[in-house]
Amino acid sequence: MAERRLPPVVARMWGRETTPRHGPRPSLDLARIVAAAIHVADRDGLEGVKMSSVAAEVAMATMSLYRYVGSKDELLIVMADAAVPEPPAYDGGNWRAYLTGWTRANRDFLLGRPWLLALNQHTPPTGPRSLRWLDRALAALAGTGLGYGERINIAVALTNYAARQAAMVHAMTGTATAGSEAIAGLTEYGDILGEVLDPEGYPELTAAVRENAFGSADQWIDDADFTFGLNLLLDGIQALMTRGRD
Repeated sequence: MAERRLPPVVARMWGRETTPRHGPRPSLDLARIVAAAIHVADRDGLEGVKMSSVAAEVAMATMSLYRYVGSKDELLIVMADAAVPEPPAYDGGNWRAYLTGWTRANRDFLLGRPWLLALNQHTPPTGPRSLRWLDRALAALAGTGLGYGERINIAVALTNYAARQAAMVHAMTGTATAGSEAIAGLTEYGDILGEVLDPEGYPELTAAVRENAFGSADQWIDDADFTFGLNLLLDGIQALMTRGRD
């Protein structure tokens, strides 16, 4: 079977791109350009990442960047992978303990770089770092009797949970990305609900608002809240394993 030609951006991330033998030697490499782009995103948010702003960071002409990356969209894809840390090491231990730490680490790096939330929802992981996260999750579930399809679905569900929790924290603490119309904290959120809710149509939610259930950020961003939801997911995974054995 003929070898499939990789999309250019994937080839770049994996170092599989063919380099020309002739012509001047490039003065930069993709890693330095991506590091500069990540620096801009950390400083100015995703809106600040433009080919011109990245070029200014590395002191080169904007058009020169296209020798290393085909477009801004390709640059964003590479950034989304390069900005991800290495996953927690898997030592062959208990699947539940590992996936607890794995999901928490996933949530934590998104808390540190909220602009990743906007990038990761638009493209499946194709870079080496992102795929290592998936590989380690599959490895932790290898001895559970679950098939590859089930294990991938579990990894996706936990990844989505981590992202949703990180997005909730950013929204409720006023640290959402610049330019968004995010609600500035839980107190404002509760005030808005109090204005729009009809007690007849939403009796329980109205009662929760009147009890100031949204008035304390601790109820949403405290680690106990994250752990509670994560345990629900892990309990579901355990039940799936039990049904498989039965």
